[in-house]
Amino acid sequence: MKKRLAIILLALILIFVMGCQAKEEPKEEKKEEKKEEKKEEKKEEKKEEKKEEVKDKTLMMATTTSTADTGLLDFLSKEFTKDTGIELKYTAVGTGAAIKMGADGEVDIILVHAKSSEEKFVEEGSGVKRFPVMYNDFIIAGPAEPIAKSDSIEAVLKEINEKKLDFINRGDDSGTDKKEKKLWKALNIDPKTNPKYIESGQGMGDTLIMANEKKAYLLTDRGTFLKLKNDASVKLELDIVCEGDKGLFNQYGVIAVNPEKHKNANIVAANKFIEWITSEKAQNLIKDFGKDKYGQPLFVPNANTDN
Repeated sequence: MKKRLAIILLALILIFVMGCQAKEEPKEEKKEEKKEEKKEEKKEEKKEEKKEEVKDKTLMMATTTSTADTGLLDFLSKEFTKDTGIELKYTAVGTGAAIKMGADGEVDIILVHAKSSEEKFVEEGSGVKRFPVMYNDFIIAGPAEPIAKSDSIEAVLKEINEKKLDFINRGDDSGTDKKEKKLWKALNIDPKTNPKYIESGQGMGDTLIMANEKKAYLLTDRGTFLKLKNDASVKLELDIVCEGDKGLFNQYGVIAVNPEKHKNANIVAANKFIEWITSEKAQNLIKDFGKDKYGQPLFVPNANTDN
């Protein structure tokens, strides 16, 4: 009897063990299948990464004339290429024209200075996200007389208008043009009532040279003014007659063109440029640019701010 019970018990144990093994085998098979699936997924991901890495190594940018006229962008583009292998090709125009090039999908990225227009560019879906990069300031430059130097933009513009002095406006929908028109509007002054108020229709450097020839006043960014003031071939005789007013702050921002709107936009290269120019290294390069030649930097870095 005991032997029978032992045999029956052993048989039951064997049946139980075999059942468990049968149940476990599919799990093992599933595990192996999942491992294979994950391997395939990783392979696909790596393929995608490689595709992004070897994508067009040329980044097309539209930017303002001030970043080009000062020499900053030439300097930064060389450093960017050294660090990333991506070649930066840029077109320097007014901010309005640069934003339009971005909206039309003619470039991959824009670097401009008109915050409200930049935010509108993003809101309309043409740009991905705006990142602050750096700032300098605007000044009023012109003959030392009859305008006395002041830190009040309101007082200087009123005097220029009242005395009907020569004043040159860029008239090109640039960031500088937008800023100047905003300043006049805040004073409820129509500058065109001054017969000596004329439009150049040109970039910042050429407008400064034109003002120099005519001994006229104008609004300019400080960086371009300092660059030309120290250029012996230009012989810029204009002086700063207004600086330091908080209304003359001049912020620059960078925005990648939205690939969902323009499929050909090189978003990988654009994002690498944004990552690079807002990095500590690039921000330090901007901070020091111009110090040795002009005694002060032409731009002040301020990435990771709300400006």
